[in-house]
Amino acid sequence: MRDLKFGRRPARSGHARQLVVLLHGYGADGADLLGLADPLGPHLPDAVFVAPDAPEPCKGNPFGRQWFPIPWLDGSSEAEAGAGMASARDDLHAFLDARLAEEGLAPGACALVGFSQGTMMSLAVAPERQVALAGVVGFSGRLLDTAAPARAITRPPVLLVHGDADEMVPPACLPEAADALGAAGFETFTHISPGTGHGIAPDGLGVALAFLRRAFGLEAAVRG
Repeated sequence: MRDLKFGRRPARSGHARQLVVLLHGYGADGADLLGLADPLGPHLPDAVFVAPDAPEPCKGNPFGRQWFPIPWLDGSSEAEAGAGMASARDDLHAFLDARLAEEGLAPGACALVGFSQGTMMSLAVAPERQVALAGVVGFSGRLLDTAAPARAITRPPVLLVHGDADEMVPPACLPEAADALGAAGFETFTHISPGTGHGIAPDGLGVALAFLRRAFGLEAAVRG
């Protein structure tokens, strides 16, 4: 396994009770998503936010990182992409285990928030965990293997968010993933951000926040 460098924002309350892991997209790095701790943190005061860098330099962007190669973007082979994702899954499992232990948290006190390729990783890794994660938020991504949910070990709740003007990952990937997850018994929620391209809009982030508060058992506070 490869050690993943990461950025960290401590719990605002000073008492860590949850872990939110932010998984960036192809060609970016952890710093690209760690800023989400700024709008989310005040409403999740007991959450530690961590954002790892993907394990490989990006073939399509020498200044960024990738979780695995993407053939239609960088000319890699399907075999290289599959091997890269398998290795990255192992890396991410080890990263989650290490961070949870370091923060003194139970295995289920963790949520994954992915963007684009980070969503692909989240939807691949979460069902492989021996103890169900609190939840998964996937922005602007896709489920690469629609048969995989049926083989899940655990089934955390999933929120999928996509812009209807996404030019990189087709919006049709959202219902495809939602159908496969729902058919396999995952509690699945979806949100479409009108007029949004390949990015995270304020309405989608608000829905994600409400989902995370519910996933961490804070829904009573949401209802006031």
